[in-house]
Amino acid sequence: MRAVPLASAMFLVALVSPVFAQTPECSAYSGNAQRVCAAAVDGTRAFHPLMGVLVSGGNPTIGTAAPLGGLGHASLTLRANAVQVVLPDLSYEGSSASVPAGDKLWAPAPLIEGALGVYGGVGNGLLAVDLLGSAQLLPTDQIDNFTVDADARSIGGVALGLGYGARLGLVRDRGPLPAVSVSIMRRDIPQLTYGNVPAGDRYSYGVDLHATNLRIVASKHLLFVDLAAGLGWDKYTGDAVIQFRDPVTSLAQPPIPVELNSSRVLGFLNAGMSLSVLRLTGEVGYQGGKDQNLSSDFDDFDTTKGKFFAGLGLRVGF
Repeated sequence: MRAVPLASAMFLVALVSPVFAQTPECSAYSGNAQRVCAAAVDGTRAFHPLMGVLVSGGNPTIGTAAPLGGLGHASLTLRANAVQVVLPDLSYEGSSASVPAGDKLWAPAPLIEGALGVYGGVGNGLLAVDLLGSAQLLPTDQIDNFTVDADARSIGGVALGLGYGARLGLVRDRGPLPAVSVSIMRRDIPQLTYGNVPAGDRYSYGVDLHATNLRIVASKHLLFVDLAAGLGWDKYTGDAVIQFRDPVTSLAQPPIPVELNSSRVLGFLNAGMSLSVLRLTGEVGYQGGKDQNLSSDFDDFDTTKGKFFAGLGLRVGF
């Protein structure tokens, strides 16, 4: 007689356990409170890779794979990346199975990028070395409900991220051969916060970003046209702090720390015009998707699918 209740209990545990395994940070809550908590945690995990590709883009020097040619050569690029973002509704109370959509926008990220020639390489450009650097500017006042934390590195209302790395030349652009190079960049963004629980939002999350970007790029210069294409792999890590208000008691709950760790593959194309020392180049790319086994569903946002991104850069060489 006891076997039936025991089997039923084991069946129920099997059904419920995967949900809590997906959001262990919310296991202390139940009902609507657990769903609001999970929406905040899952929203953070879904947003983080978009933040990563927004600040990283595709080509580390938009429009070209060619090393600069050694000491005495440098380039400076003014650039803007953009990715489409569907932000979750901050008034979600956990009463529905899916989280309603909030703002839908193409989020911008202006950057300043530089390259400095170190070694011109041997033969056909083999082993040429450039140093790479970037400053990412995130104007959060242009996006509703985003703020830069008080202790974050910023200039005014603009969050400031920094990047550094190197590019290694493999082949020089000569005859029918394109220039080919590989690069590695390390970038970081200080903590940004979406939502404001003390001001009345149901939940919020503050998140920072550390990105490692590996790229292989080929490019060709033809008369006044610059063409480039590449593949990449990104690693995104960071720490997030979740806050939410219990939808039943309306009491703010203790902050919940969340560790973020994911990776993505991507591809990109560049095309532009060369006008003497100035080069204007556009970029389109696609960041591959990945199923993070999130327990929350978000309206108008499939968290398992890849995302398109775009960029525009004006580069000057010295």
